[in-house]
Order: sequence, then structure tokens, then C-alpha cells
Amino acid sequence: MYYALPYKTKQFFFVLIKLTIVAGAAYFIYEKLITNGELDFLVFVDFLSKKDVFTPKSIIFLLFLTIFNWFFEILKWKELVGYIKKITFLESSKQSFGALTASLFTPNRIGEYGAKAIYFAQRFRKRILLLNLLGNISQMGMTVIFGVIGLFYFITTYDVTISYYRLSRFGMVILVVAVLFTFGISQNKFKIKGFSIERVFKFVQEIPIQKKVKILLYSCIRYAIFSFQFYFLLSLFNTELSYLQAMIGISSMYLLSSVVPTLFLFDVVIKGGVAVYIFGLMGINELLVLCIVTLMWTLNFVLPSIIGGYHVLNFNYLPENDE
Repeated sequence: MYYALPYKTKQFFFVLIKLTIVAGAAYFIYEKLITNGELDFLVFVDFLSKKDVFTPKSIIFLLFLTIFNWFFEILKWKELVGYIKKITFLESSKQSFGALTASLFTPNRIGEYGAKAIYFAQRFRKRILLLNLLGNISQMGMTVIFGVIGLFYFITTYDVTISYYRLSRFGMVILVVAVLFTFGISQNKFKIKGFSIERVFKFVQEIPIQKKVKILLYSCIRYAIFSFQFYFLLSLFNTELSYLQAMIGISSMYLLSSVVPTLFLFDVVIKGGVAVYIFGLMGINELLVLCIVTLMWTLNFVLPSIIGGYHVLNFNYLPENDE
């Protein structure tokens, strides 16, 4: 025989879950910044202090770019959710920041899906998952489009050693995966985040074209903002790369690091390794590249996750009052 838990017991466990999420995010951030195997934290701080490149104006501008980046992410989520339920910009910001904190240490940001869905009533949740998937796909689309262009120019411009044997093996793997993927679609076997390909396509087709254009536009603007932020950091350290050269390296880095499945927390490690290789060929010091990657991660994920932690702690799950 089953008994419902008392209200106070439910509240206790709910508070415990929220504290665990925030504490877990804080611990992993600490681990990544303080005990980073690629970049010692004291070396990182010492390097930045010796360079003496940060003025009040440059710091404010970097923070402005971070705010601008997240402004369009929040706007994008508000636009996506508006397809099934109208929410305010403030509600969208709470959901976006809270989901970031909850997903910070989950594989491939999968925690973001559940974190955003829990803000809505049961009848909305499957569509919320699909909308979040659409938002992530649109952002990845920008990474792929600009990344392929950048990588093409990078390979043709710089002395990149290519193993044609490994490339042919990789091509064979891609071919096999493509065949299996095509067969899976025809048999309705493959799923994305638990949804069949057919259902995802059907759902996307139902969304008005104007809304899809807006989502792509917001994704494109976000890509332009955080790419420029990376370039601005490069210019602060007086690197001799032009804007075009820097964008070739930046777009290639984001493309290559995005195709590697990884824990979102260790995104900084993957990007660091890829960035060191790419910008190393462009003549940029390894320590400088690692410092910039760490700064980018701190500005765009660590700082917003602090705001997200506040929203997680203040979140009240009241499904009976949810419309």
C-alpha cells in the first residue's frame, strides 16, 4: 500500500534538491577554475595581472557583451515559448539562467531540457522539450555554417598537416553513420532527445515561418556577439591578427569543439585544446589562448550561473497553480 508523503516532507526534499543543484554547480566551477589541469589558477591570475590590459572601460565593455549575449538568448527563449504560452521577459530570464545552472555539470547540457520543462504544467512539457531542442539546433546551425566557412579558409591558409589515411577512415565512418541514419529514419528508429525524427520535423513545420526566422536571427546575433567578444580579448592582448584572421580561427574553434561530445562543464577544456592547436598555427602563445578561453567561459557561463543559482533557490514548484 502506498502513502503520499506529507507536505512538509515534500518541501524538505524540494529544498534539498535545489541546494544540491546550486552546490553541485558551485563545486564543479571551483574544480574547473582552481584545479584546471591545463591552466593553473594562480598562473592564470598572475598572467592577467602582469599584462595589465584591463581598464575599467574594457571590463565594462566585456560585461556589456556578456549581457547583450544573454539578452538575445532570453529573447530567443521567450519567442520560442510564445508558440504555446505567452511569458514575460523576466520569466524567460529566470528560466534561462536557472536552466543554465542546473545543466552546468550534466552531459551535453541535457539538464537544461528538464530544468526548463519543470517551469510549465504537465500538458506543455513535451512541446517545451521540443522548443528547447529547436533553439539549440538553431544555435548549432550558426556554428556549423560559419564554422565550415572558417575551417575551409583556415585549412587553405595555414600549414595544417592532414593525414589522408585518417581522413579517409573518418569519411568511411561518416558514410556508415549516414546510411544507418537514413535507414533509421525510414524505419522510424532514431530519436532526438527521446523524440522521433518524424515528430520533430512535423513540430518544426507547424511553427510559423516568421517565428522560425526570428529564432535564426537571434541565434545569428548571439554567434556574432560571443565571437566578437573572443576577438576583443585577443586585441586587448595586442595580438597581430586582423579581424578576418581572428574570425577564421574563432569560427573553426567553435565548430571543432562543438562536434566533440563532452560534459558542458569541461567545455572549457575541449575549447582550450582546440583553440591552442588552431591559434598556435596562427602564431598565438598557448598560455594567452588558454587564458582567453577561460575568460570567455567565466564571462558567459560562470557569471550567469551565479544569477541562475539565485533563481534556482527561489524557484517554487506549484503545479496546481500552473496554467
